[in-house]
Amino acid sequence: MSSSPSDMFCLALYTATNAVQQTYRPLLDELGLTYPQYLALSVLWSSPSAPTVGSIGAALHLESSTLTPVLKRLEKAGLVTRHRDPNDERQVRIALTDTGRALADRAGHIPACIVERTGLSLEALNTLRHDLTRLNERLREETGR
Repeated sequence: MSSSPSDMFCLALYTATNAVQQTYRPLLDELGLTYPQYLALSVLWSSPSAPTVGSIGAALHLESSTLTPVLKRLEKAGLVTRHRDPNDERQVRIALTDTGRALADRAGHIPACIVERTGLSLEALNTLRHDLTRLNERLREETGR
């Protein structure tokens, strides 16, 4: 296998990740959100109750130390509240505010916009997502993370 950057799988994955984030940027700028904030809110929008910081981190494969500043900025923006779980003081629960819930409607068009901009069919995107998820799981098993 060649070690030329243009032949490296990791470079293709890295540049594709950057391109995806750049595609999201103008859509999220309209909402005043960063990409990590959008991902955190997406977990909250799909949660029936107020999840813990740990469960949001698990869903996004992020450490609490990475996620906490994102959640604090969302709280400062009035989109979420953070509170200790009364049954387990070690756990911090994140709840959407009314403003945070309303933002879900304003962001509802984003997934379709992204699909359109990829130029790929839903079937192709689902296959790619599935393959990348399997790759992620395999690499995490290898590294024990």
